[in-house]
Amino acid sequence: MRWPRLRAPLRRDHWVRQIEQRDPDVDWAEIYGITTGHEFPWDSRRATEIALVRTYAVPGIGELLARTGEFTQRTEKRYDDTAIVLVEAGNYIGGETEDPTAIRRVNRMHGAYDIPNDQMLYVLTTFVVMARRWIDRHGYRALTAPEVTSMVRYWQRMGELMGIADIPEDYQGFADYLDSYEETHFDFSAGGRAVSDATFDLVDSWYPAPVRSIVRWAGLSMLDPHLRRALHYDDPPALVSAGVEAALRIRRHVLAWMPARRDYVSPLDRMRLRTYPRGYDISRVGTFPDRAPHTV
Repeated sequence: MRWPRLRAPLRRDHWVRQIEQRDPDVDWAEIYGITTGHEFPWDSRRATEIALVRTYAVPGIGELLARTGEFTQRTEKRYDDTAIVLVEAGNYIGGETEDPTAIRRVNRMHGAYDIPNDQMLYVLTTFVVMARRWIDRHGYRALTAPEVTSMVRYWQRMGELMGIADIPEDYQGFADYLDSYEETHFDFSAGGRAVSDATFDLVDSWYPAPVRSIVRWAGLSMLDPHLRRALHYDDPPALVSAGVEAALRIRRHVLAWMPARRDYVSPLDRMRLRTYPRGYDISRVGTFPDRAPHTV
């Protein structure tokens, strides 16, 4: 009988020390992979989910998403498609693959609609700013300067491949754009609320019926108050919000004492992907509208 080989645990600061040996303006893809796949995979996924919900509070975006019917009628497929395309596009951006199919899928889907550049840019900024704000608050440590720079470089490259103009040069530019955009554009729309409700309904469905109301309140407690107001959600009970905050605080302290995660974790590793039980072909993922002006 061959016993499994035991591996010594990694020091908690293992990946921080690895990052310190790299140049974020050159090695940004590698650093970003370490941050999202080794250091903060769970936090990165939560931040991405919150980033997507924020877009529903921009009426122009929320109404368009509702009109397509993808988010309200095929919610789980749209959820799975979004995760798959983001991961596969990231593999291309990071150099794990030379196949640009995922980027082409992104551009094909967005290119079918007359989406203003300001909306595209806003969505891009949410992936950067929400990740930093969530991790700095709920991660076991705050992001380092090289990690922030790498995150910015990664999403700048994504934006370039999507043909987005006027992309900010640094994190502060991303944050300023997001905050000012939300201040002037957040508002209620029936379509945005419908898409948001469908998203929360999907998440609730993953849990036993007796706890779904608590799951819904817990999810709403993770949204900023001004985001809840824009979507016309009531504030969750104070006890639920306090409980969620306490649980996240305990998690943060526990993780700070644990060894570093040795194996890379992809967002797809912990997803159900029930719409693709036999795997997926990236060229067939997503929707297939007629008009497609962007190419890679």
